[in-house]
Amino acid sequence: MIRLLTVSDIVTILKRYGIKPYLQDLMQRIKADFTKWHEFDIIARPAFHVEGGVIELMPIADQDWFSYKCVNGHPKNPLSQKQTVVATGQLSKTSDGYPVCISEMTLSTALRTAASSALASDFLSRKNAQSIAMIGTGAQSDFQIIAHTLVRDITTVYYHDIDPDAMERFARNMQDIPDIKFIACNSNEEAVRQSDIVIVCTACKNHVDVIEKDWVKAGTHINGLGGDCPGKTEIAKDLLDHCVIVVEYFEQSFIEGEIQRYSEAEAKARVHSQFDQIIRKEKTARTNDQSITLFDSVGIALEDFSTLNLNYDLAQKLDIGAQVEMIPNLDDPKDLYSLLRS
Repeated sequence: MIRLLTVSDIVTILKRYGIKPYLQDLMQRIKADFTKWHEFDIIARPAFHVEGGVIELMPIADQDWFSYKCVNGHPKNPLSQKQTVVATGQLSKTSDGYPVCISEMTLSTALRTAASSALASDFLSRKNAQSIAMIGTGAQSDFQIIAHTLVRDITTVYYHDIDPDAMERFARNMQDIPDIKFIACNSNEEAVRQSDIVIVCTACKNHVDVIEKDWVKAGTHINGLGGDCPGKTEIAKDLLDHCVIVVEYFEQSFIEGEIQRYSEAEAKARVHSQFDQIIRKEKTARTNDQSITLFDSVGIALEDFSTLNLNYDLAQKLDIGAQVEMIPNLDDPKDLYSLLRS
């Protein structure tokens, strides 16, 4: 039997466990998994570029567990009342290959992206950072702010989106967060100029200068989250040249991240470190309060691995999710045809 975790099940976990405790636990899981980076088998995700978007498979394994996520990115989906990103995932034992959990991963991807981003800000932003520029107020934005309150004393959020309805939705959802002032801005520039941490998460599938060098003050940390496929970037090239760059996994980031703007040799020279090196304290990206740091995040399978394991553990602990028969139960493991005879 396999535990099936639907959208409703993940919502139930979050309501019973609490979204902040969940995000705190997820950050610790991701941190622990990055610490043992060299124990994983991981590849750059295979991507199938189709009309209107991309569909990707994200596999990874360590000694005990194999997981994968199947995810899309279709920027025009909201025009037909569909989500830009949807995903499902599976967790299996490596000992026998048997799956133990199939989970929704649309909501879970937003949660793991927020946890990874906040973890990066904890390592890379100034300790006294208090203000955030949220550039792009789509489906990811709400979770980003909640997660960042767990790592920094955030007092002000400046936000902007080219879609006024998205800004209004974001403002409504953030009404319940106490002690933070939310300020709607008329432009990306207005938001970025006033902020210590800049989170960029837009959907346009092009090389777009969403933020520019002259807007970014010394000491700013940037989480670049929207560059997640070939031909899609958000950071102006001259700003990119000026940043201390940290990536999750060079082989995938070079294909899909901000650093795709460089040749491979240039990218290797410009990237300061992978995130696992920062977490293990092998390297330090921020050596002073004047550096501009960039977490060039494309989202990798390790973060989904951490999320699927946490979801499975909490589902067992809280007894959430149906047990479904997805694998034949045979008296003779070699007699699959017996299912038809019976």
